[in-house]
Amino acid sequence: MKIKRFFAKDMRTALAEVKETLGPDAVIMSNKKVTGGVEIVAAVDYQSQVPGPKDAPVRRQLNEESVNISSAGKQMTRSAPPKEQNEYYADTLAALLARQQKLNPANPAGGNAAPGSWSGNGGNGQPASASWPANGAAGTQSAGLAGAARAPRTLAEQGQWGAAPEPAKPKARPAAAPRQAQSAQRDQEMEGMRKEMASIRKLLEHQISGLMWQEVERREPMRALLIKELKKMGFDDAFADQLAGLIPEDMPIHQAMAQLAEVLTAQLKISEDEILRQGGAVALLGPTGVGKTTTIAKLAARFAMKYGAEQVALITTDNYRIGAHEQLQTYGRIMGCPVRQVRDAEELASALYQFRHRRLVLIDTAGMGQRDIRLTEQLDTLVKNAKVRIRSYLVMSATSQRRVMQEAVDHFRRIPLSGCILTKLDESLNLGEVINVCIQNALPISYITDGQRVPEDIQVANAALLVGAAMGSLEREAEDPYFWGSGFGESEDSEFYE
Repeated sequence: MKIKRFFAKDMRTALAEVKETLGPDAVIMSNKKVTGGVEIVAAVDYQSQVPGPKDAPVRRQLNEESVNISSAGKQMTRSAPPKEQNEYYADTLAALLARQQKLNPANPAGGNAAPGSWSGNGGNGQPASASWPANGAAGTQSAGLAGAARAPRTLAEQGQWGAAPEPAKPKARPAAAPRQAQSAQRDQEMEGMRKEMASIRKLLEHQISGLMWQEVERREPMRALLIKELKKMGFDDAFADQLAGLIPEDMPIHQAMAQLAEVLTAQLKISEDEILRQGGAVALLGPTGVGKTTTIAKLAARFAMKYGAEQVALITTDNYRIGAHEQLQTYGRIMGCPVRQVRDAEELASALYQFRHRRLVLIDTAGMGQRDIRLTEQLDTLVKNAKVRIRSYLVMSATSQRRVMQEAVDHFRRIPLSGCILTKLDESLNLGEVINVCIQNALPISYITDGQRVPEDIQVANAALLVGAAMGSLEREAEDPYFWGSGFGESEDSEFYE
């Protein structure tokens, strides 16, 4: 029998080395974990063993195996060189016997014979002789050693496997990063599916709306025509459809347009000359660049012309824009009315108390976008002043888009709005969008401005004239697409707002 020790980093590699070195018939004598890996002691018979009958005595089997070990030892002694034979015995069998003696101090096979001993190299290059006991003792000792090393028999010796199976790999738990990657991939796939479904839905809605529009044109041609005209004026689809539904279908086109103008005029709210007639504390709100400061100067000049400069005062809360205070100071110096700059609610209350004997106090606020986080702070400054009621008016430019104006109304309505002032009508191509926003939000219109002149270019709002200007844009658009810039508010059109 050939016995050899194998070292490897893991059991799988060690078994592969055993199979490669000793063949598939090798027997695993022992295995244990050592530093750096595992250690396996394996053995193989040079002569194939013929299994005996099942009822053969155990002692006879062990004796036969001991004979095989002795014969294998003799064969190795004859075939191996002396030095290699000495190293082989010192490295394999002696170490195996020493370990087996420590593990099994009692002889399982019986007998009191002393175990065989091996001597080291004599120093002359020849292997040291191994002294064994007599035949009887040797048989007993060999049987004991074989029993200690081979009992119980392994499954490989019983013929159930020809070679050692590969050890099962432990199932590694998926790391957190792969799970997150899989989750992110699933989220991306779901998002892609949502977008695809949304696009399909839009396509179906477009196709269905096209079919419905064709049905409306076939059944209600007048209604379809009015919807087209209202959309040209700047009204949104839903509001245009609602207005067109109020007009009878059998009415001629010119009468239908006239009745449509009456409907719009009735729904458009006007607060008339409320600021100049009632007086009090009035604040103008609005996004940047809509003309709040110029509008305040126009209102103050109109009021000073009617009641005197000593009855009007100006307050500005604009501490952000460079030169804003100086601009209002210039207007106040020209008109002869005082101007006060405030920074917070306390200073505003103090300024209002200082001007308590004035009939009209106009408050100019800082121009901020509806998404500016400082807007809330500015509106809170006006709301916290509970001693004096401040009426707030939203200033909107007629050149703004409908959705922008709607967003401004939604944000500035955090405080109650008494009405609105429309500016830059001379720069707008149509008034349908701003009229649409005012009607849908039930926001009264107080004044309109159509130029930069102070105080000439400001008038009290008139619903019929505003609707007429909006509907007149349909006729003028075909002749001059830029008709709003050609003398609007001048000479022949000046009486339009009187």
